[in-house]
Amino acid sequence: MQTSPSHGGSITCGGPRYDRAKEAKEFDETKAGVKGLVDSGVAKVPRLFIHPPENLRDLSTNTDGAATGLEVPIIDMMGYRNSRRRDVVNDLCRAAETWGLFQIINHGIPVDAMDGMLEAAKQLHEQPEGVKREWYTRDDAKRFGYYCNGDLLRSKAATWKDTIWFDFSRGVLDPEAVPLLCREPVFEYERHIEKLNTSLSELLSEALGLDSDYLGGIGCMKSKRMSCHYYPICPQPELTVGTVNHSDASFLTLLLQSNHGGLQARHQNQWIDVSPVPGAILANIGDFLQLVSNDKFKSVQHRVLARQAGPRVSVACFLFPGEMQKSKPYGPIKELLDENNPPMYREISFTDYFGYYLFSGNGMNGEAVLPHFRVSESK
Repeated sequence: MQTSPSHGGSITCGGPRYDRAKEAKEFDETKAGVKGLVDSGVAKVPRLFIHPPENLRDLSTNTDGAATGLEVPIIDMMGYRNSRRRDVVNDLCRAAETWGLFQIINHGIPVDAMDGMLEAAKQLHEQPEGVKREWYTRDDAKRFGYYCNGDLLRSKAATWKDTIWFDFSRGVLDPEAVPLLCREPVFEYERHIEKLNTSLSELLSEALGLDSDYLGGIGCMKSKRMSCHYYPICPQPELTVGTVNHSDASFLTLLLQSNHGGLQARHQNQWIDVSPVPGAILANIGDFLQLVSNDKFKSVQHRVLARQAGPRVSVACFLFPGEMQKSKPYGPIKELLDENNPPMYREISFTDYFGYYLFSGNGMNGEAVLPHFRVSESK
């Protein structure tokens, strides 16, 4: 759900005669994606994908919990409907306040459904170019599609990633719009995600000290978009990234990742590896949940490294308002405010927020978007 704005022109790493816009357009027209580059035997990262120094700073794969003493919280949802509900709510609250992300286990999604979804995503990305070319599009009105980099034509540098998406945000997705080879696992996984979404909406409401149906009642996690990312093996990972440092604009993101690492989160001013946990779903707080919680829950900066191992496959479900709620204003929840806790943000619709997130450029260049909407900075 991110993109970045820079249009065309030269960049330092390519020299004064490098026409970035022209090269991006020509690459886009191949419809081959990064996977196509790798399949062609490319031994060097094309300059279109070489990032400026600020994006390559502090790249490291030696940031595991054992090395830093910091590990992403693991929350066991076993018994959350009865005896352990208060414990689960408290664990969620601490993780959302301090980390902004957490690994969830015993969440109710069968391992077979998760494995099937990851395998389906992998198979889709590894279809012959001639097959994938038929799916290639930058038309967001489509409910299913494939592209290389949502911001390819605007960003300063492309990332080492291809994406296939399924849009569940505008009512029921027609199964006929989805390729047959992935139809069953995609719809099965989506059904389970919807149940988990409902449970987390209730638990996060309680973690905010509200009635369990509060977040569901304001429709903030009513719809979803599922993005299946594919990060091929990279010949020069020190020159590019899989995904640039960013926070999500969503209310909440639920991530399923393969056993190839590369995901990192920013915590206590350092990058921490978010290593895959067998059977876990990774949840991270998005910007809009930080806004409505008035900074109680924290949106987290994260990135994906390019690596010589792989491919890495992940399935991200972005949860955000439904079609009827996207244009209505959201602000800090009034029940959370008092004299000692005044509103930190002005009201804004998700549509307007996401528009600024995309086209300001901040959403994908490591700069926080939320400060622009703080009350002290409004005019």
